[in-house]
Amino acid sequence: MRYPGYPVLALLASSLSFGVLASPVPTDNLPEVKPTATAAESAPASQPQVLEPKVLEKVLDNGLKVLVKPDHRAPIVTSQVWYKVGSSFEHGGITGISHLLEHMMFKGTENLAPGEFSRIIAANGGDENAFTGRDYTAYFQTLADDRLEISFELEAERMRRLALPAEEFAKELEVVKEERRLRTDDDPESLTFERFNAAAYEASPYRIPVIGWASDLESVQVEDLRAWYRRWYAPNNATLVVVGDVEPDAVFALAEKHFGPLQAEAISTPKPRTEPEQLGTKSLTVEAPAKEPYLLFGYKTPALRDLDPSSDQAWEAYALEMLAAVIDDGASSRFSRNLVRGQQVAAAVDASYSAFSRLSGMLLFDGTPAKGKTIAELEQAMLAEIEQLREEPVTDAELERIRNGLIAGKIYEQDSVFYQAMLLGQLETVGLGWQLADDYVRHLAAVTPEQIQAVAQKYIQPENRTRAVLEPQPIDEAAQQASAATAVGGYQHVR
Repeated sequence: MRYPGYPVLALLASSLSFGVLASPVPTDNLPEVKPTATAAESAPASQPQVLEPKVLEKVLDNGLKVLVKPDHRAPIVTSQVWYKVGSSFEHGGITGISHLLEHMMFKGTENLAPGEFSRIIAANGGDENAFTGRDYTAYFQTLADDRLEISFELEAERMRRLALPAEEFAKELEVVKEERRLRTDDDPESLTFERFNAAAYEASPYRIPVIGWASDLESVQVEDLRAWYRRWYAPNNATLVVVGDVEPDAVFALAEKHFGPLQAEAISTPKPRTEPEQLGTKSLTVEAPAKEPYLLFGYKTPALRDLDPSSDQAWEAYALEMLAAVIDDGASSRFSRNLVRGQQVAAAVDASYSAFSRLSGMLLFDGTPAKGKTIAELEQAMLAEIEQLREEPVTDAELERIRNGLIAGKIYEQDSVFYQAMLLGQLETVGLGWQLADDYVRHLAAVTPEQIQAVAQKYIQPENRTRAVLEPQPIDEAAQQASAATAVGGYQHVR
């Protein structure tokens, strides 16, 4: 699945401020993870609990959960702070506020001048950034292993002592408006994706764009950010994840030193906004300046959290993951083999599904027709491939190829401490628990051809479908050049 206007890293259907998060493919294939809830509940919160051979967990007295995964292959460490707040926590009038606050987290605290956070990290040879999604906002630094305390001191400072100066807010708000214009309003596929979500979801907050609606960005005030910050940025609404060349006891001691004194906040869980059953096909047309037409359609599906990971129905989420992989998992997958190279009806075509979200989502398909082909021809070809999954089980040989590819990807991802930390943080923050990281591929490998066919028959139904088509309109070349000049001259993302 291409996420229009953003670099593709990922499987999550969450638009992020610097990109879209990577697929939550597991980080290893080691023995089963021990259940951790019982162990954590039965011991004092102040004592670290060894819950699994490779990841250690401790909950500070103020509620901050700390996860440490030692990886001694290189003298580096990545530290990530994940907050349980994103665009799906927002409501009309303040959409985009989570992402805007993310920008302001680099603009000064009680003890740090605007930009000083980033200058300190850079002076110590580190990399850092942040991202906002539907279900979370996260901040990260990657440093030499002897610089971890610098990261902790800085993150603890901005967790509870953000300054939010009005003059910096005014400047950063304009940066975010520009970001919206460049990545959504002037990007026809991204614009189609935004309008598609707004039409597909009737009640679910997943209809809210991460960047926020333009009218809300026009009216947001710095006082709104202060209230949002106080409400969500607290140790008992965050998870600190550390992966790298570290000793867990030393990390826990540093976490206690810098984050331990921070006060917890009364966190109120948002009231549920459950998406009602869809009662028929939805279709919309987006007319926008563009060079090529574009097709996007999807079917409502449950996330793993909806099904309960421990239930007998959890296999459905893994079967949907495998279904998307059969359709679109590299050059030898069905879409590429049959529609791009075979029939040559598609210039690009993709499929995606994410089991790891806080709320139920969609199984998505999108594509651009090849030169000389129409949207109707592309759609017919895509639907024929999808229908085949409903009619015939995947062959054992094809499923084995998909499994092998997933395991190979898992091994490669072990090389990234950043990715290992990101997977733990994501699973923990959406409410699935980090322990699932080590079980993910085992669950995928257990999916049978019959289960893939079963979820195809259950969820790929016309009355459960939403479809959007981008109809290209003439492009104002002069305006486009002016826009590009503006972007080159002054656009920055976070800092």
